[in-house]
Amino acid sequence: QVQLVESGGGSVQPGGSLRLSCTASGFTSSIAEMSWYRQAAGKERELVAKTRSDGTNPNYADSVKGRFAISRDDANTVSLAMSSLKLEDTATYYCHTDGVFYFSDQGGAVCWKQLEVWGQGTLVTVSS
Repeated sequence: QVQLVESGGGSVQPGGSLRLSCTASGFTSSIAEMSWYRQAAGKERELVAKTRSDGTNPNYADSVKGRFAISRDDANTVSLAMSSLKLEDTATYYCHTDGVFYFSDQGGAVCWKQLEVWGQGTLVTVSS
């Protein structure tokens, strides 16, 4: 079972920085895009940033361009470095992955599944 666990959320003043991390587990290997979404109170969930399985071609929402940076730290970890934080960045941030996941058993047999998985979310609060 593929799981995503986020960490790094917290409270920060406007202009400050935070770094979120997301670690995926429960599989042998994968070819999967990893993304960060956020959802503010009373608003719909929106895409913040995404990157390919090899960490290339990052894409960002216009609202965070130049302030946020997504990176693949290793095959199973993606981070979101957030700087120059604004009040409107306050939200619960969710890690998301979508792709092909490979699972091997003790006998060496390998199977694969196309999966879309969400993390449980981590709260980022920007306030003065």
